[in-house]
Order: sequence, then structure tokens, then C-alpha cells
Amino acid sequence: MNKELLINRESEEELDIIRHDCAHVLAEAVQSLYPGTQVTIGPTIENGFYYDFFREKPFTSDDLIVIEKKMREIVNKGENFKREVWTQKKAIDYFSKKGETYKVELINDIPEAEEITIYKQGGWLDLCRGPHGLSTKDIGEGFKLTKVAGAYWRGDSSKTMLTRIYGTAWRNKKELKEYLVRLEEAEKRDHRKLGKEMDLFHLQEEAPGAVFWHPKGWYLFQSLINYMRKRQEDAGYVETNTPDLLDRSLWEKSGHWEKFGENMFTTEAKEERVFAIKPMNCPGAVEIYKQGLKSYRDLPLRMAEFGKVHRYEPSGALHGLMRVRAFTQDDAHIFCTEDQITSESKIVCDLILSIYKDFGFENVRINYSDRPITRVGSDEIWDKAEKALINAMEATGLEYSLNPGDGAFYGPKLEFVLRDAIGRDWQCGTLQVDLNLPGRLNATYIGEDGQKKTPVMLHRALFGSLERFAGILIEHYAGHLPFWLSPLQIVIATITSDSDNYADDIFQQLRNKGLRVEKDVRNEKIGYKIREHSTAKIPVIMVIGKKEAENKTVSVRRLGSEKTETFKIDEILKVLFRESLPPNSKEQS
Repeated sequence: MNKELLINRESEEELDIIRHDCAHVLAEAVQSLYPGTQVTIGPTIENGFYYDFFREKPFTSDDLIVIEKKMREIVNKGENFKREVWTQKKAIDYFSKKGETYKVELINDIPEAEEITIYKQGGWLDLCRGPHGLSTKDIGEGFKLTKVAGAYWRGDSSKTMLTRIYGTAWRNKKELKEYLVRLEEAEKRDHRKLGKEMDLFHLQEEAPGAVFWHPKGWYLFQSLINYMRKRQEDAGYVETNTPDLLDRSLWEKSGHWEKFGENMFTTEAKEERVFAIKPMNCPGAVEIYKQGLKSYRDLPLRMAEFGKVHRYEPSGALHGLMRVRAFTQDDAHIFCTEDQITSESKIVCDLILSIYKDFGFENVRINYSDRPITRVGSDEIWDKAEKALINAMEATGLEYSLNPGDGAFYGPKLEFVLRDAIGRDWQCGTLQVDLNLPGRLNATYIGEDGQKKTPVMLHRALFGSLERFAGILIEHYAGHLPFWLSPLQIVIATITSDSDNYADDIFQQLRNKGLRVEKDVRNEKIGYKIREHSTAKIPVIMVIGKKEAENKTVSVRRLGSEKTETFKIDEILKVLFRESLPPNSKEQS
């Protein structure tokens, strides 16, 4: 029986199959409309799919209408999907005769022992691992092509530039319409667009998946770290830092080399040792734990790290701050006894929900993920770890949903999913119970009975990726960041040069209170200044003219408001100082 027959239409797995089917229909439509076009790769992505094509004349947005019409014709034909296994020779001969040089390159990279699968729909076929649905008819009407973009072959800027056609696909027209409405609102909030307007960061091809933080953006980034550092110190964490580059042997012992190797960046140094740039912080944390003898009295030991990690992501999946290759995790590893798993997990859950509330996220969903197919450790160890995490969740009294088979390769996990202002869900924090890695790396402690024991390791991230969390915040607030987080909180804008001296005085008073402020004394009309600083999402614009200078007042305009209010400087200083304090600060309480 085909795997597809066993899948519920309402499941996430089925939605992924619909999108995969759409990608193949897109490729068939393109090749039937534009003979000689080469197809390269076409995976599913979040909310949709894409396919990369080589054509002498690149596709444009104007071509999408024609291509989508052809796709609907193919869908309505109801062409059946059929899986075939070919020999490498047969596949190379077939695609070579068709002039599909990119496919031939892909096939040559497939190990000889690995089977080569082909999926057909009607008279069209492609190299593909699958799975697919039964028929193109099952795709339905809930799809749409969205945009075209350039993409280098295999993400390498030294190779050919291809045309990437993106699309979105859903179970039905209703879901598609709802998504397109969300997409329109999301485009207004796009953190890449707002990041440019607010002068926070930029990305460029020379560093794919890595961020160039500008001064204001770096201040926001450091504000997140400083906030989290304070919360962790209050919760009994110690902060550590581990090397970015570690020898292959450590990654082999930890299991990452075998189970996560395809996502790791590696290098060969001059002495011909193989190193990997760390994709995770956990092996380094274990090595710190192992320095010096540990007793049960030392546990739980909560070790935090703002660790920079690097993971390979396909170039087509990269998306601003939301999906990068280089990012900083607010990681922590809690070494504890088995008896402490429940209490420590509850503490982490309480902490993470409190932190999200401080940033304006109160709608938080928790997913529980159990053992994946690719994993380390025995079933007995996994049984114990999964039972411990379930017991911890029951002890917290929090509701959770089951996400089967999606645990980390070393242990089951909880995922904390935030819902933003326009109803989108973002998976951020995680908590994982690990009974495998400490033993693989020979971490021990002396128990009450005087015997050596292996500690449990809880892996914990709260923001997750700081880069991604910053992007989520920018979009959630549509750039109108809370006053305490805003990199530049106040701009003093003068109406005429007569008030420059008074502006200097106000500027100094605000700076003395620790507020982040700039002056705008340019010879420009005040309306122009207000529009410019509003576009840059400055929370407070203080307008100062001759009248304000004479009366020792300031006119205050808040971001998003057309109203201007006049205050004595002492009054507004008190108000803004209170607003500038992070949540949970002692001064605020």
C-alpha cells in the first residue's frame, strides 16, 4: 500500500505532500511552456515550495500568471504519481539525452549504494526521494505562485545564477485566502524592510545567512542579552563560554558527527586535523562540567552560554533574521540527578513563560516531541527520558500537544510556540531531557552512596536564536518596539535655530537619566523631521521651538499618534525614565 493512503488530509505531513506535489506540477508546467528549460531542485519550505530553473532568459513576475494557469490544467487532468527505482546509469543516460546537466551532476553525487528514485506524473518525471500523493487532482485549488528571485546553483556565488519561482499551497481555497491576507499584513511588518528603515542590520551575498548588525541593531541585540543575563543570574545560573572550533573527535563521541554532520561546517587546518565550527554548544558545556570532581551536593548545576553557532541551511531556506546559518543561542545546560528532573523542568517552564510575558507574548503553546527515527541511545534510556519529561509536564499543570517523532537526536523535548500580533506561530524556546550525551562524554558525579553516577543533562534555550527572536519582535510590534527596548528612544527636533541651546540643555538632562536620545537641529521643516523619525520608528519625538524655550517645556509626540502634548521637562523625565526600565527591574518594582 502506498504511504500516501495512510495519511490524514488534515495532518501537517499531508500538507507537506501537497506542497511537494505542487513543486513537481510547477516544474512540469514550466518545461511544457518553455522547452529547453532545465529544472534543478524544488523542495518544500515553510508555507509553500519553490523550484530553481536554468533558462537563458530568466523568468519574471509577468510569467507567473501563464505558468499558474498551466499548473491548474495539469492538476485538473488528475495525473497519477508513480514511483520508480532506476540504476545510476539509466538515470544519467536519460537526463543527459534531455540536456539536463544539473540533474546529471546531482546523480553523480549520489553514492553508488544508494537507490535512485524517480517520480512520474503523466508523461513528465523528475529525480526525487518523495513521498508524493496519489494524483495531481488531490492538490486541489489552494495554491498560488507568489514571486521570482535569483538563486545561485547550490548556493555558490561562483556558480550559475538560476531563477527561483516560489509558490504557496494549502488544503483548500479558504486556507489559501486566509494565508494571503496574513501575507499582506506580514509584508507590511517584514523585519527586513523595517530593519532597513530603522537602520538596524543588513545582509549581503558575501556572508550568506549571517548578519551585519548596525549600531542601533547591535544595541537591540545586546539589550536582549543583558535582559536574559539578569533573569538567569536571578535564577541561579552561572555563565560560561566555549570554543567555536572543536576537533572532529569530540563531535564523533557526542554523536553529532553521525547524526547531525550534514548540517555542520567543517574545515581542515594546516596540521591536517579536521575541525567543525560548533552547530551546538552542548559538548563544550559537558567539557566544562568535567573539570574537577562533582558531588551530588553540587547539583543541580545551571550553566548558561550565549553561544554563537553555525549550521548549514539551504540557500533557498534563508530568510533575513528568521532563518540564518550563523546565530547566537541563549543556551543553558542543567546538570542534575534523575530525582531533580521534574523540579528543574518546572523551574524552566515558569521562567520561560514569565520572560515571554515581559516581551508581550501571552499566547504560548507547548509541544512535546518524543524519539525521532535518527537518534542515539538505547530504547531503555529513551523510555526513561520520555517518562521523566512527561512527569515534569504533568507536575507543572501546563497543557501540551504531542508532536510525535520530532525530538532531538539525543532526547525528548518541549517546544514553546509563541503567537504574534497577526496570528502567526513561532517556535522559540526548547527544553530537552538528555540521558545520552553525558555518558557518551564520560561526565560523572559522586552520589550519596559514594559511587560514580552519570548526571542528567537538561538542554534549555529561552529566546532560542537571538537573531530570530529580534526579527520576531520587530514584526510583532511592526517596528514599534517597547520604549525600554528601542535602540534610540527619543529624538529632539528643533523648529528653528533659536532653540538650539535649549535643545542642548534638554538633551543633556535626558542623557543624564540614561535615556537614549539624539538631536535633530538640521535646517529642515519640522514636518519633514517628524515624518523621517516616524518612519525610523522612534518612540518619542520632542519638538522644541521658540515657545517651548521661553516656557521651559517640551512638546511630545508619540509614535503612532497624531496628538502632541506639552510637558514640563521634569514631568516627562519621570514618565520616560519609568518606561525605560526593563520589566522585572528592581527600580520599576
